[in-house]
Amino acid sequence: MFKNKPIFNVFFREKPAMMLVNLKNSKNEVYASSLAKQIDCTYSHVVKILQQMEDAELIHFDKQGRLKLLTLTKKGMDIADHIDKIRQLL
Repeated sequence: MFKNKPIFNVFFREKPAMMLVNLKNSKNEVYASSLAKQIDCTYSHVVKILQQMEDAELIHFDKQGRLKLLTLTKKGMDIADHIDKIRQLL
């Protein structure tokens, strides 16, 4: 086995992959609630996945009052680029 297996398993499912791609391609500020609507997923499921992504240092939460703005880290952006390229090839 390899040490990144849990986060690896997260990305080879449709919703988490599309979460990263949507974050990468977004022109506006993105919050968990708006991301849930974009990918047609429940808010609680999105938050659970986002917490795993934050633990893996792929995204960053920036608290603004009651809202948490989502941003990709450098590592998250690189992975989102690769997922987007693969998606376009398929």
